[in-house]
Amino acid sequence: MSNPLPRFWPALAGEFTGTFLLVFFGVGAVNAAVVSGAQVGLWQVAVVWAVAVSLGIYASASLSGGHINPAITAVAAIYDRFPLSRVGPYWLAQVAGAACASLVLYGLFAEAIIEFERQRGLLRGGPGSELSAMVFGEYFPNPAVYGTAEEAWRVVSLKSAFIAEMVGTALLAFLVGTVTSDRNPAKPSPAMAAVIIGLGVAAIISIVAPLTQAGLNPARDFGPRLVSFFLGWGDIAIPGPRDGWFIVYIAAPVVGAVIGGGLFRALASLYERDK
Repeated sequence: MSNPLPRFWPALAGEFTGTFLLVFFGVGAVNAAVVSGAQVGLWQVAVVWAVAVSLGIYASASLSGGHINPAITAVAAIYDRFPLSRVGPYWLAQVAGAACASLVLYGLFAEAIIEFERQRGLLRGGPGSELSAMVFGEYFPNPAVYGTAEEAWRVVSLKSAFIAEMVGTALLAFLVGTVTSDRNPAKPSPAMAAVIIGLGVAAIISIVAPLTQAGLNPARDFGPRLVSFFLGWGDIAIPGPRDGWFIVYIAAPVVGAVIGGGLFRALASLYERDK
């Protein structure tokens, strides 16, 4: 990238703040939808996620470049000469922002979550309690769509969940490249880029979320999941009721982002070669 490298501590503050906003509004919409029914339908939640992504980028872009996603940071390090020495600190700041936002959300929704569990006979941390844990971490298949019985596990296998998260994040990284790279002569203004990325995330969520809840971002999953682990969900949070939490929600988004980011750059190279 041609932009100068942001200063270290302001950059970390930007990543923390941007990811905090992303999770507060996005995961907050999930909390409101699951425990209170405030959001009607998946698309309403997806639209709030679009706003969350845009606000997170706006808040952090001038300080850190607006990664707010470890998978996007990985793409920057692999393809754009982003310093490897900053990858770990960026990831920590992103996870910390996500975790802090989740703590704030639990402060807001604690009583509502407890009542939700009481009405459904859920013992927090026990079998089936991923139906309430899903307001923080993510599960496959989506418990709100398919339930939590083992029969539902046949709907989305580990392989299918990995592919869903990989493809979804590949599309996200490809979109980020198209709207931010100087190699795209048709890229929008920086202000519009954040909106377009948010809308792209909403579209991806509308397709992938019924399968895996559409993580697309390791910090978005791990920060809230870690909080839910310490708030009583225990093994339901980490490692979860099925094998594959790390593979699906941490590894798959990173792999997908690297593929999508690489695909954009390959196409951009073809364009430049034909000029």
